Amino acid sequence: MIPTSDFKKGLFIEIEKIPYMIVECQHVKPGKGNAFIRSRIKNLTNGNVIDKTFKSGERVDEPNLDHKQTQFLYKDADGYQFMDMESFEQLTLNEDLIGDRKFYLTDNLQVEILYFNNKPIALEVPNFVQLKVVYTEPGIKGDTASGGGKPAQMSTGLTVTVPFHIKQDELLKIDTRDGSYVEKIK
Repeated sequence: MIPTSDFKKGLFIEIEKIPYMIVECQHVKPGKGNAFIRSRIKNLTNGNVIDKTFKSGERVDEPNLDHKQTQFLYKDADGYQFMDMESFEQLTLNEDLIGDRKFYLTDNLQVEILYFNNKPIALEVPNFVQLKVVYTEPGIKGDTASGGGKPAQMSTGLTVTVPFHIKQDELLKIDTRDGSYVEKIK
């Protein structure tokens, strides 16, 4: 059992046999009445985010979660193929489970698969990945004064806003948390 006093961002909890991750957490002590914890929690089975308030001193269950290191191999008609780094067994995940993280999967990328009661429920990609630009409009001389950007199509299908100096076939560092351009890799 996890007491509400231990709540923090990123903590995994279980409510009514469903695993959640705390996205935001705020301990509130009103001038009148008892303290409480206002939180936003993400359902790990379907991805929904809800607001929930817990009484101070309340306890919640700890979910039966396993984290397994895997390597992305390829995508085929059956789904996305991964290899467990310990047992070397192959695992197939469908596109519903992968979601938008499919835009960050490159060959041999190390990812973590989250299991709840021995069933895969979520895929965690690294915070930063390297992706190649497959198409972007050429920059026009003198276009840098506005400080804006232009769209660039990445090798995985992701579209990112990049600075005007970025050219086709360049390798970029992309932040997977918000899908933004970080820097050009030399």
